[in-house]
Amino acid sequence: MSTIQLRETILECLEEAQSDLNEKKQKSLQTLATITKVSPQNRNLLAQTNGAISALLQLSKSSFPNIQMLALSILFNLSLNPNLKRSLADMEIIFYLNSVILSPGSTETSKLAASLLCSLAMLDKNKAKIGVAGTVEALVKAISRPKNPAVHHLLSTLAELVQFHGNCTVAVQSGAVPVLIQVAESTKGEDLAGTSLAILGLLARFDEGLTSLRKTDEIVRKLLEVLKGRCMLSKEGAAEILLRLFDDSEGCLRDALRLPEFSSVLADISVRGSGKAREKAGLLMKKIMEASFNSSLDEDSLFLQW
Repeated sequence: MSTIQLRETILECLEEAQSDLNEKKQKSLQTLATITKVSPQNRNLLAQTNGAISALLQLSKSSFPNIQMLALSILFNLSLNPNLKRSLADMEIIFYLNSVILSPGSTETSKLAASLLCSLAMLDKNKAKIGVAGTVEALVKAISRPKNPAVHHLLSTLAELVQFHGNCTVAVQSGAVPVLIQVAESTKGEDLAGTSLAILGLLARFDEGLTSLRKTDEIVRKLLEVLKGRCMLSKEGAAEILLRLFDDSEGCLRDALRLPEFSSVLADISVRGSGKAREKAGLLMKKIMEASFNSSLDEDSLFLQW
């Protein structure tokens, strides 16, 4: 299909998408979804068509689930082009996507909305804008809902957004730390636990996140339980967080010394873990040994004084 023919097809589809007939709308949107699925050039042509984005946004608000899904799918396809991410990160679009992920409606629609937000957030210049629009708070609230089938997509979006410091602050203030720890502790979905711990690791880079983690009841014991699990990504995340906690707090180190299993679990990971997990387990063992040695010296000193 030539560029001229493609432009004509796009214009025709957009016109038919405004039809009162649902079948006509669906067929035209299916065509647009197909032509924008794999071709960056086709995406650019559609995005450059006058009124296309606003029309797709309105169609994504349709009360008919099939129309809504198709329109969101097309917007997602467009967002795959790096040059279109900035223009698509319009406040009206972001606010609408926030409302979708908070809506108790279709699971697939929530997944698509989260995926579109994640795609837009991959452009660093969009991260702050999306955060200011209340997306971080909406994600934390949606993730906290029990048995949310879209949680994997929501976590992926949050993971992308908290790479920006300002969004980390908002996430901590929104209660992300206890929510993510709860997901990590869940026995269902080890990949979810791994992603949650990766996000907690990103939050722990900054004082507010580290402080919130340190103040969490029995945080060292909870992370030990993760280290005892099967998911290697989770073990890597838990070990990274423990390293930061030990550097920040002698209290956390003392808590670890009081847990009889801690050293043996680290020893096991240092032998059977992934390369990253083995490295972090080795660093943790070194800190534990130094803390144990210093504790013994303190006790000897007290004994001599007595």
